[in-house]
Amino acid sequence: MTTDKDATDKDRPQTAARISEADRQAAARRERQAQTLRENLLRRKQQSRARRLGAADETDGLPAAAGADSERAPD
Repeated sequence: MTTDKDATDKDRPQTAARISEADRQAAARRERQAQTLRENLLRRKQQSRARRLGAADETDGLPAAAGADSERAPD
């Protein structure tokens, strides 16, 4: 005879595996976020130092919108 307790015990390993997988994914997400925050902090520190020294900011990524307008051909 199978009781509800036996059925619940059979489900526990799967549930535990799902929880540990969820925990693993959450830990990986926290690590990625921490890395992104560290990179952002370093970039902001470099920008702050450059402003204090009077040097121009070095841009990463897409060029500024003002530069794109000046390169456009006249109508």
